[in-house]
Amino acid sequence: MTVKAMRRAFVTAATVIAVAAAATACGSPQETATGGGDAAAPVKVGIVHSQTGPLASYGKQYIDGFKAGLAYATDGTNKVGDRAIEVTEVDDAGDPAKAVSAVKDLIGKGTKIIAGSTASGVALQVAPLAAQNKVLFISGPAATDAVTGVNKYTFRSGRQSYQDVMTAKSFIGDAAGKKVVVFAQDSAFGKSNEGAVKAVIGGAGATVSSVLAPASATDFTPFASQLKAAKPDLLFVAWAGTTAPAMWQTLDQQGILASTTVVTGLDIRASWPTFGAAGTKISFLSHYFDGASDNPAAQAARSAVGGTLDLFNPDGFTAAQMVVRAVQEGGDDVDKMVTALEGWSFDGVKGKLTVRAEDHALLQPMYQATLTGSGDQLTAKLEKALTAEEVAPPAAAMKG
Repeated sequence: MTVKAMRRAFVTAATVIAVAAAATACGSPQETATGGGDAAAPVKVGIVHSQTGPLASYGKQYIDGFKAGLAYATDGTNKVGDRAIEVTEVDDAGDPAKAVSAVKDLIGKGTKIIAGSTASGVALQVAPLAAQNKVLFISGPAATDAVTGVNKYTFRSGRQSYQDVMTAKSFIGDAAGKKVVVFAQDSAFGKSNEGAVKAVIGGAGATVSSVLAPASATDFTPFASQLKAAKPDLLFVAWAGTTAPAMWQTLDQQGILASTTVVTGLDIRASWPTFGAAGTKISFLSHYFDGASDNPAAQAARSAVGGTLDLFNPDGFTAAQMVVRAVQEGGDDVDKMVTALEGWSFDGVKGKLTVRAEDHALLQPMYQATLTGSGDQLTAKLEKALTAEEVAPPAAAMKG
């Protein structure tokens, strides 16, 4: 996603090594776990995620990635030593209450490792249960920053919102003195993005203002006029829902895309056609897309899911790698699992990943991309990979 020095950036956020080396980082899957317990008993892992509901497509990508990652981290055995990894999947439909009920049931049946959480609201309800019951919880695609540092038993296998916004910031470089406008829906989602931009990019010296449209809006011409008149160095647009195609068409028709560099959060592949003719005129901040990385883990994941990776496949793959590491080093002792994950660096689909010991943030690369083609033939191209250090969130104090 090349950004020309003299062009303004217009950003939209939707809201996204050798096999031997990987084996060394994870430890051999054939080694006996060192944390005690029955050396032959299965290890129970509960995956509570969206199988139905508005985020079902995200959940499908996650579980496909998890299965691929489990096979990769165990050399195809799905075992650590003699212990089988016994996975139970439960649908929370994106409903925190259903997730809490499912997690309690799994814990009652002796499950000491919980993973999943497609939705942020779910993750924030499950995390306290992990601490109360002293079980390991590895949150999935849920991007809320609040998961990081929430308690010592909670980790994450995906990115967080701060990393998205730092990727957005990369399009303007030094933010000091720059003018940033947030275009978003007047909703909790839109306002959370507005707040993140003010905190991260505004905190770096930019002047941040907002144009908020009612969630029910269908005529976007008045908002496009405001945005064009504002002449921002960076316009960060947070949009969700069925009005997105009309919004993008209006911005294109009003000449905004032609006069600025437009950057949007790159969602799952199925959503790309919604950009219409605007798709190839936008630059994208991305958590992941097929082709963003090419290493043994990515190759294994791609093969396992049918040849093309998508946005949240890496989150599941990474979760499985973390589960295997936890069992290898901790056995049935959850505190030893926690210690084993804290500070651990390993090679995943995205490249080198590190679990920061202080707050369990997952430090990872992020990406700039562009789209080429049209309709359902759009293809994403990597323009720049940002290092984990470039987008790392500030360390948070562990709350519990």
